[in-house]
Amino acid sequence: MSKANSRVFILILLGMLTAFGPFVTDMYLPSLPSMGHYFNTTSSMVQLGLTTSMIGLAIGQIFFGPLSDRYGRRLPLLVAMWLFIVSTLLCLFSQNIHQFIAFRLLQGMAGAGGIVISRSVATDKYSGHELAKMLAVIGAINGVAPVAAPIVGGVFTEMVGWRGIFCILLVLGAILLIGSYVFQESLPKERRSAKKWADTFHSFGIVLKNREYVCYVLQLAFAQGVLFSYIASSPFIVQQHFGFSPLVFSLCFSVNAVSIGVAAALSVKFHRPASCTLAGCVGMLALAVCECVALMLECNFWTYELLLIALLFMMGLTFTSSTTLAMDCERANAGTASAMLGAISFAAGGIVSPLVGIGNILSSTGIVFVVCAFFSLCCVLRALGRRRARLYFHRHR
Repeated sequence: MSKANSRVFILILLGMLTAFGPFVTDMYLPSLPSMGHYFNTTSSMVQLGLTTSMIGLAIGQIFFGPLSDRYGRRLPLLVAMWLFIVSTLLCLFSQNIHQFIAFRLLQGMAGAGGIVISRSVATDKYSGHELAKMLAVIGAINGVAPVAAPIVGGVFTEMVGWRGIFCILLVLGAILLIGSYVFQESLPKERRSAKKWADTFHSFGIVLKNREYVCYVLQLAFAQGVLFSYIASSPFIVQQHFGFSPLVFSLCFSVNAVSIGVAAALSVKFHRPASCTLAGCVGMLALAVCECVALMLECNFWTYELLLIALLFMMGLTFTSSTTLAMDCERANAGTASAMLGAISFAAGGIVSPLVGIGNILSSTGIVFVVCAFFSLCCVLRALGRRRARLYFHRHR
């Protein structure tokens, strides 16, 4: 009988897998201009590589989630890591931009496997407060990684170029592949889905019928809308509107990333995850309104930045607690539930990001913040209402 992995090993592996997807999509962003010169193409064509990787992250989670429920976590994880290594090599040796864009889709799908399986493994091995603490770490990394990846990429781009960035990703993939071989299966055969392979994806219908789960997933999706609208708009607001250098912009990105991470870590201090989610959503809406008004009045930089730090902190509070609540709702279909959660969140980010570029970026960004925060609060109120109704029903049966 194989010796079980230590808690430290599981924590490190799941943390790296969680950060993997955002690093795959965002780490090469600072090198986009140089890639346009390399492939002799337009910036919009180069940016399609980002779009296809986001699509891959969404699609990949839909596939890897149910497959991990049927075949266990280890085998799909190994497949995902091998797919990542092959797709990264193909990206490195792409002859033209069209090949690169296609291979980025595969790379995104591979990164999705790590994200969805990391949440599933945590749900397999832990429950209650222990699950909340483990997901707090995953949530902190998930909140920080999309913001930190461009910073790391910016540091290395000037030294090694875009090919060097992909070589770094290749090394990270190799490390995770080794970790995947060391990883001991967390889902015993007796707990795996017994459906036929053709019926594996039927579990999506089962998960989507759980209205409470759907509400928490949508809350996370709208919170991700706030995050990705911030990521899409901040380079233009900080550098073009306020006139700061890329270095100052990177420093602001770092501070904001810390705010999200601290919030996700502190979320476990709440006695009930539902209370944390509700508090975060209420604070997020209040601060989104303040930020929207400040941007429309063309506030100074410090007003914008301080309100943004507070807004992202409130948003970070909801990441861990809502993920815990959503995964607890569908423990029997953890892989599928994790897949839907990730796919919908990334899809929301992809939809919302271009909206901040419509019209005046200050006004559009503020409006997107408010709309996403408002619907995020609506979703959690609906979820808590359903939970209270279910508890009342069980008490009076």
